[in-house]
Amino acid sequence: MELARRKERLLERLVADRDLRTDAVRQAFERVPREIFVPEDVVRDAYADAPLPIPAGQTISAPSMIAIMLEEGEFRPDHHVLEVGAGSGYNAALLAELVGPDNVVTIERHAELVEVARANLRRAGYHVEVVLGDGSLGYPPRAPYDRIIATAGAPRLPRGWGEQLRTGGRIVAPLGPSTFHQVLTVADKQADGTLRTRQGVECAFVPLIGAEAWRG
Repeated sequence: MELARRKERLLERLVADRDLRTDAVRQAFERVPREIFVPEDVVRDAYADAPLPIPAGQTISAPSMIAIMLEEGEFRPDHHVLEVGAGSGYNAALLAELVGPDNVVTIERHAELVEVARANLRRAGYHVEVVLGDGSLGYPPRAPYDRIIATAGAPRLPRGWGEQLRTGGRIVAPLGPSTFHQVLTVADKQADGTLRTRQGVECAFVPLIGAEAWRG
């Protein structure tokens, strides 16, 4: 009951702060049990608006940041989505609520987190494909995508993401010259194949490591 009250208070604050703006995203937050996707020793903080540690030295993002990214994505039920950075699986569960689990694939470079995300998603009842690989290269087997969303910061938009994005599709990703300081960037693919970008809020994500991002 205490977690339920904390969740309710968090959602009320996210709505008041305009981080949650649409019914679809709010309902996704209401339906997904965040406590399943955090380690047992921080379950009591599952609904704090702060990043929390997960295995492999990574983090689960603050709910307000996740809400901002999902609202920027403008996801629809027919969208085919690639998430770069599965983490503990929480964001993939939210995406599954927005577009359907069959329309989501999430890629993660840490084998330990692949297993964590798969287990958490199964436990929460979401049948989402979680693959091990270099997310900076995208995931060609299930391209093209209507949306690509990254939960790790890259120095620039990887070329493969744009190539795997449908015309009219959108990328939402933290980008910047620092491994722990970025700006949330939205890129829309134009009819001529170019990406039109705009910048949003400043943010701080763990670095995206890969052939087309930061080198590990």
